[in-house]
Amino acid sequence: MLTVIAGVSASGKSEYAERRALELSGGRKLYYVATMQPSGEEGRQRIARHRRLRGGKGFTTIECYRDIERVLDRIGADVCGEATILMECMSNLLANEMFSPAAEGSGDAAEKILTGITRLSGRCRHLVVVTNEVCSDGIVYDRGTEVYIKLLGTINQKLTEMADEAVEVVYSVPLFLKGNHT
Repeated sequence: MLTVIAGVSASGKSEYAERRALELSGGRKLYYVATMQPSGEEGRQRIARHRRLRGGKGFTTIECYRDIERVLDRIGADVCGEATILMECMSNLLANEMFSPAAEGSGDAAEKILTGITRLSGRCRHLVVVTNEVCSDGIVYDRGTEVYIKLLGTINQKLTEMADEAVEVVYSVPLFLKGNHT
């Protein structure tokens, strides 16, 4: 099952995603796939905060900044089939694919990510993907940022089409867009 959870920064989407992953796991193995590369003091503090919030909940953390399919190799096929995986966050993954020195360019970043998510989703019991809503601030950005925003919007649309369940978190309140979770 694929669940997509979206929201703006500081909306409560991470906390909701963790609760949802715990519910879906039914006590089975839980993985947290972290896509944020530690960069600068603010980034390190944010990562530390998220680790503290996840503490004691049973997640095994896997850092995967690019090539999301590699998560399957890290978990192992024998374990993955019963596991619930929480991947946070799509916006970081896309930025890493587009802008890291090792990136092959943005031309195929969206397709590469969607292919990886499709394969990962098909191999685990539940995949919960957290993504950001970045398209509604009305600010005009430089060309590279505009391309990134457009690609993230495309990925979010395709993920929602693929998803069994889609939720937008607004002020810590989950709004169910797709699926019948109550």
